[in-house]
Amino acid sequence: MGFLYVALGGALGAAGRYAVSLIPLKSTFPFLTLLTNLVGAVLIGLIAGLFTGRETAGQNTLLFWKTGVCGGFTTFSTFSLETLGLLEKGSWFLGILYAVLSVIACVIGVLVGKKLALLIHP
Repeated sequence: MGFLYVALGGALGAAGRYAVSLIPLKSTFPFLTLLTNLVGAVLIGLIAGLFTGRETAGQNTLLFWKTGVCGGFTTFSTFSLETLGLLEKGSWFLGILYAVLSVIACVIGVLVGKKLALLIHP
């Protein structure tokens, strides 16, 4: 049943992301992606804050909002929540390491994926 909640929330999040991309803004800087990531980070923080310590909140509700809506909108929100969690626990080294490695490794990952695509379909 959890898959259904994630799928429904994911559809809503993806539609929201697409809606943001339709804002008529022309720039060489990716403002709309930054806006999407920032809104997603604020949203997942709000959800995490609202549900912290509330055992009455259903697991399916969390799956819908955190994994579904936020994940469909931007997985950067999950990355941000996890980084903050490490920092709040006092794991400064791990938090900073996770943030730096995530950004650098994922940019390199995109580069590797693009190079692989050229090998597959030159």
